[in-house]
Amino acid sequence: MTDLAAARLVEHASQTSFDHLSGAAKQALKTFILDSLGVTVAGRNAEWTKEVLSAAQDWGAGKDALVLGQGLRLAAPAAAFVNAYQAHSQEYDCVHEGAVVHPMATAHSAALAVAERRGGVTGQEFMTAVALGVDVSTTIGMAATSGLKFFRPAVAGVFGATVAAARIEGLSASQMHDALGLAFTQCGGTMQAHREGKPTLALNVAFAARAAVQAVDLAKRGFPGPADFLTGSFGYFNMMEDSFEIGPAFDELGSVWRITEVSHKPFSAGRATHVGIDVVLRLRQKLGFTADQIDKITLLAPPLICLLVGRPTSADMTANYARLCFQFAGALAAVKGDIPLDGYQPDNIADPELQALARKIEVVQDDNPDPNALNPQTVILTLKDGRREEMVVADTFGAPNNPLTATENITKFEKCCSFGATPIAAAQQAEVVKMVDDLENIADISAITACLSGGGVA
Repeated sequence: MTDLAAARLVEHASQTSFDHLSGAAKQALKTFILDSLGVTVAGRNAEWTKEVLSAAQDWGAGKDALVLGQGLRLAAPAAAFVNAYQAHSQEYDCVHEGAVVHPMATAHSAALAVAERRGGVTGQEFMTAVALGVDVSTTIGMAATSGLKFFRPAVAGVFGATVAAARIEGLSASQMHDALGLAFTQCGGTMQAHREGKPTLALNVAFAARAAVQAVDLAKRGFPGPADFLTGSFGYFNMMEDSFEIGPAFDELGSVWRITEVSHKPFSAGRATHVGIDVVLRLRQKLGFTADQIDKITLLAPPLICLLVGRPTSADMTANYARLCFQFAGALAAVKGDIPLDGYQPDNIADPELQALARKIEVVQDDNPDPNALNPQTVILTLKDGRREEMVVADTFGAPNNPLTATENITKFEKCCSFGATPIAAAQQAEVVKMVDDLENIADISAITACLSGGGVA
């Protein structure tokens, strides 16, 4: 074996214990596990969830694991698939900005499915598995020095999800290595779905979570996978990234816990829209303007922001496209004073007032040379009466240096659980919050999911 990067990854992922995690990492895990449970429940009411669930039910019988908010159980690979789709479908799941990866949608979904199937998985085991999954996918993402070509939350995420599931299943180091190689054989998801604003984007994440469970199940039975899955001639980095550097990110494995670097999403929209949304909301509160008073809003941002959300608005765009369109998301924030989970309904997207304001919003590329940079960004608001406000943002709201408060995180969870016609009861929400806060002492992670069974798609 010549893939030293792969060996380093496996060593870290197979030998790290709960006691190795820092206090900050443990606290961050609780925060992001609660967040992931909430956004997964909210996703039961997203576009195409019914079709995704129906297809998964046709793939075979099984009652291994719960689909959150749906009130039914599926075989573990199918449950991971549907939960991961739900987690990413609303563009509300957390993100590691340096890696450009949504690590929890894949790792949390795969780990949860396997934990329920196995039974008796403690909170400490679950936290360790998820932390290592996040470490792996983000480390791979951070090693890229070129811009996005494949959809990194899926293609890097499949490795983190595999490690998380492998730890839950108790795989040996050699079995985990095989599982990661087998995950690579299923690795896929291009940026074309993002460019077109298709629900296939969330499906990429779902495929990655399912692939992780399948890879672990095969490796557990001794099936071999490619050993040089990262730096081999046809390994991940040579196939999925135009350029990469094995160095700093891999050297920090075990000393820097990447879960502490993950950012919350305060708004149900592409992360690249968040600076603009946050500033619009803050200026709306400060100036008290109405939509008809706005002359122009300009978002001056790095190339990646322009690539991800600098797309034109239209009255007939899909909800998935709209969530990735700052013209529309910025207009929604200015008019509604919020980004409601039901803000992307067709009637809302076609609303003449929103569309008129959206056309007054532009995304302009700055001269940032980093193809993976999200910040800094500058928002310039000009009102018809001549007032002009300009704000430069270095840390997006929800990032570790500009975080949500504990109360804001719980409020987001409650908002997600209450979304739709069949909300999770308030008492169950409170019980989940209580259990996650004491997660290291939970004897069986299934006690948490039992409170989130719900009643299906609204």
